[in-house]
Amino acid sequence: MIEDLAMTSGESWASNSRVRRVMIGNRSRDTMPEMAVRRACHALGLRYRVDHRPIASLRRRADLVFPTEQVAVFVDGCYWHGCPDHYVPSKSNTTYWSEKIKSNCERDANTDSTLHAAGWYVIRAWQHEAPDAVADRVAAVIRARRGRLPGPPD
Repeated sequence: MIEDLAMTSGESWASNSRVRRVMIGNRSRDTMPEMAVRRACHALGLRYRVDHRPIASLRRRADLVFPTEQVAVFVDGCYWHGCPDHYVPSKSNTTYWSEKIKSNCERDANTDSTLHAAGWYVIRAWQHEAPDAVADRVAAVIRARRGRLPGPPD
């Protein structure tokens, strides 16, 4: 698999072997913050789909999806999604990484607007947020979308 990640010229896409190991080790799903939010939501009795496309034609996957209520939950990493409180720019290969984080943020905004336009409610949580607080936010939106209790506006 590592060989598959090399560029055709024989050069690695990573600036050095340490960066390459870190990048290969990054998970796209089942991260610790995501798992903590999932456990907290499950403890509240919420049932959801994991790592699922909210809209089949949208090539983006949400961490938790409530299809009936049309709610998509994303647990964003502070570095990868440019957290205003915790993002620290890379000290090496600065141009590449600043563009990468910028494009991630633009993709997130596009995802949110596409889902909103299709009638979905999007919840974005940062990895540093308390999982129980995130689960409470999710539960409030789910209850509101089900029409049981007043909740956040759509």
